[in-house]
Amino acid sequence: GAREKSSVHNVEGHTSDLGGKESGPNQVKLSKYPQHNFGAKNRSFNANWFESFTWLEYSKSKDAAFCFPCRIFGKHLKNDTFVNTGFQNWKKALDVYREHEKSPAHKASMESWCSYKASAAHGSVVEQLDSASEREIKERREYLRRVVAVTKVLGKQNIPFRGHDEGMSSDNQGNFLECMNLLKEFDPFLQAYSPPSHSTYLSPSSQNEVIQCCAQEIVKAISQEIKEAGMFSVMADEARDGTTEQLAVCVRYVAGGSVKEHLLAMTDLKGFDAESITTAIEDQLRLNGIDHVKVVAQAYDGASVMSGTVGGVQAKFRENHPMAIYVHCYAHQLNLVLCCTCQAIPEARNLFDLLQNVYTYFSGSLVNHDKFKETQKQLGLQPSELVQLSKTRWSCQLRSINAMIENFPAVLTCLSNISNPTAVGLHANLARFTTIYLLMVFKTFLSVTESLHKYLQSETVDLAKAEEFKCAVCATLKEMRTDPKATEVYDRAKALCETHQIPESCVPRQRQKQRRLEEYIVESSCGAASDLGNAEKLRTNVYLPCMDRMIAELEQRFSSLNSVVLKGVQACNPGSSTFLKEEDLRGLADHYNVDLKQEEVWVAKHYLDRKQESLPITDMQCLFGLLDNVMFPTLTQVIKICLTIPVSSCSCEMTFSVLRRLHTWLRSTMGQDRLHHLAIMSVERGELSKLSQSQLIDSFAKMKQRRYHLLLKK
Repeated sequence: GAREKSSVHNVEGHTSDLGGKESGPNQVKLSKYPQHNFGAKNRSFNANWFESFTWLEYSKSKDAAFCFPCRIFGKHLKNDTFVNTGFQNWKKALDVYREHEKSPAHKASMESWCSYKASAAHGSVVEQLDSASEREIKERREYLRRVVAVTKVLGKQNIPFRGHDEGMSSDNQGNFLECMNLLKEFDPFLQAYSPPSHSTYLSPSSQNEVIQCCAQEIVKAISQEIKEAGMFSVMADEARDGTTEQLAVCVRYVAGGSVKEHLLAMTDLKGFDAESITTAIEDQLRLNGIDHVKVVAQAYDGASVMSGTVGGVQAKFRENHPMAIYVHCYAHQLNLVLCCTCQAIPEARNLFDLLQNVYTYFSGSLVNHDKFKETQKQLGLQPSELVQLSKTRWSCQLRSINAMIENFPAVLTCLSNISNPTAVGLHANLARFTTIYLLMVFKTFLSVTESLHKYLQSETVDLAKAEEFKCAVCATLKEMRTDPKATEVYDRAKALCETHQIPESCVPRQRQKQRRLEEYIVESSCGAASDLGNAEKLRTNVYLPCMDRMIAELEQRFSSLNSVVLKGVQACNPGSSTFLKEEDLRGLADHYNVDLKQEEVWVAKHYLDRKQESLPITDMQCLFGLLDNVMFPTLTQVIKICLTIPVSSCSCEMTFSVLRRLHTWLRSTMGQDRLHHLAIMSVERGELSKLSQSQLIDSFAKMKQRRYHLLLKK
């Protein structure tokens, strides 16, 4: 205690040549010690006493003996000779030493000294316990690193975790346990470490907790970036997954100078009305702590429950977020353009019905499919499959047409060798000049829109570029209305027909079916009309109507965006004729309550003119990176808003694609929470890879009270 230290200090102050607490007793061995007269003899200190009494020490300055443990560790012994003045009666030294050694006070001091030496060498009992505890925690964390690593890999790759029988005797314990067993074969740590039987962290509940930690840490990182960005946009879409209606909520924001789109949450809907969907979106924003951050836009598909201007989700969401403009997903709109064009033109509708029927014929029967593959080999064609048409699969029309053209020889040959009535009817419809011509027409049209389709599905797409590319597609289609383009398409169809000996012109009259065969030979299963005839007739009745319909759909469907906002976005586009037009920028800034400084725009124009000479500014993201936030605070704020406005809700659609890969029949009993967490891990695999094992273990440890400690002291 304080008294002990004070006492020792006073003693040591008068006898500076004595040993200290760490150095031990000062056992000075001299060739000759000072002698004093004791009766008839001169006597002195004897160095041999050090061997018999290890506690003994000698002060050369005082020519006296002291007891080291009593002096350093003794309590209430300051008046003791061996502590205070030192012992000098060398005549009776041995008797006094032995008597002192037997005293209770000395024994207590010796015990204290021994304890101190032990703790100095190995640490105190508490320190030893702490050290042992820390070592055990490190071992548990090292073990959990393997568990977390396996969980991350399986989650990222959409691989099921559990097996039907996970018992020790099972030869297939499921992917998770099998991966852990595989690691153990090559990992010395796992071979040596045996976790407690009740804390292996391999149970289904522990799996769920680790998966939940991964998803929560991903969303936490995304939410933090949104808070730092100060603004974001919401994208949402719903789809049925078995018997559950799932809602995917994605976000778009600018972080680190680049545009980011991420899945924020997945939730099952309790109702399908606008109120329920809006509440579900708002709940997710609130749960992740970003409900107070500025929402600049919202993007959904064109369903009335989402897009309704009075009772739709977009209207109800704006009640709490008045600045959030509604963007009808551009990718959905483009898909509707193609679908409506195909449905509005009878010849186009017949063509795609025929393509679907051919696909169904070959894919619906293993025998027919094998014949088709064998025909491909015989003709020396590259093995490939026909493509199914689907309303939910974008760009499938072009892929279906390309697949048919590539496999046309095999399809015709295979159908001609099958005597089945359906095959005969399909062959008759395919082997027509009109069918070939329609294939070439729609291959040409859809190839023009294909690049726009792909661009609109990118997360880095911005509204200004999307508008530019849409206008470019419209202009390209209008140029293709010319006679030379129509003739070029006709010539390609004619060349393919000549290769397969299909006559260019139609038969003068339609063949009359024999009554006895009319129930067996099917030539109009697709509702196909008779051939239209020569090039001019095809151009007038097919080519131009399809072209005009597609152009009209493009111009009509992409004109619903807020004109003030669109003008402002174009004014932030370096490639626009209205680039940095102050009037247009002002309208956008006013909508989002940004006090745009006129002087910033003026200075930015001159600054960018100089920059353009050495570094071409191609898009808004490049522009945003060039303008300093300190120099142009309000202008960069406006550009940031433009980059944050989404063009499509494709991120949500991609989430549902992942959901279909996750929720297979092998995982039919999976709970909704686990499904949602796994979906986040799979969709946001890039963010998952950024999470360290230590971070996830800390999150796992804090989730609830654990049987064993997992957190290291900081």
